[in-house]
Amino acid sequence: MSLKAQVMADMKTAMKAKEKAKVGTLRMFTAAIKQVEVDERKELSDQEILSIVGKMIKQRKDAAVQYNEAGREDLEAVELSEIAVLETYLPEQLSQQAINDIIQAIITESGANGMQDMGKVMGLAKAQIAGQADMAVVSQTVKALLS
Repeated sequence: MSLKAQVMADMKTAMKAKEKAKVGTLRMFTAAIKQVEVDERKELSDQEILSIVGKMIKQRKDAAVQYNEAGREDLEAVELSEIAVLETYLPEQLSQQAINDIIQAIITESGANGMQDMGKVMGLAKAQIAGQADMAVVSQTVKALLS
């Protein structure tokens, strides 16, 4: 079953169970998928949908931090619950050691030898790791290994 079909099936299940918060989050997710499909005039692959999920989670994490700083715990809780729903569609996340191993292999294969090669390493890493790790963590790992 494709990821898009899984989201639709989960939304139907949540509607039947009258889980309003989950239904709302899944509707936002399907709307984001449809928006990209309409803009690009093509059916999205699971990998492209995973990148949308990653963007949505990052947006909600940023918003949760801002709400927390502003003392709005009620709105922070909403963002955190949306993150929990969206994270169920991500593949299993890589450990820090696995990220280090992958980045080290990419650096060795590409012949990168300094910070000037960070863009090349990040491009290869993004293609290989997409959806399996937070790209901010990957970026920090690349910086640490290249310097």
